Amino acid sequence: MAKRTKSAVKANRQNIKRREANRALRSKLRTGLKAIRKALDAKDIDDAKGQLKSVQSLVDKMATKGIIHRNTAARYKSRLVARLAS
Repeated sequence: MAKRTKSAVKANRQNIKRREANRALRSKLRTGLKAIRKALDAKDIDDAKGQLKSVQSLVDKMATKGIIHRNTAARYKSRLVARLAS
């Protein structure tokens, strides 16, 4: 078995921390999207309008951090606004 270098061991530790952080952020994003979609499905327009600003902000933050692609973020926001308008 090959000996691992110090830098490889450190890189592995960093990857584990980053993966956990990214997983938590992705979960937070999915929870936010699920909440507004649930409000839209229930035809609770007032609740959905209230959540829209915070969810859009959350989506933008995730795109900035590289959790999701910026085009994916734009698509999520566009679809939410379109559903709210209809």
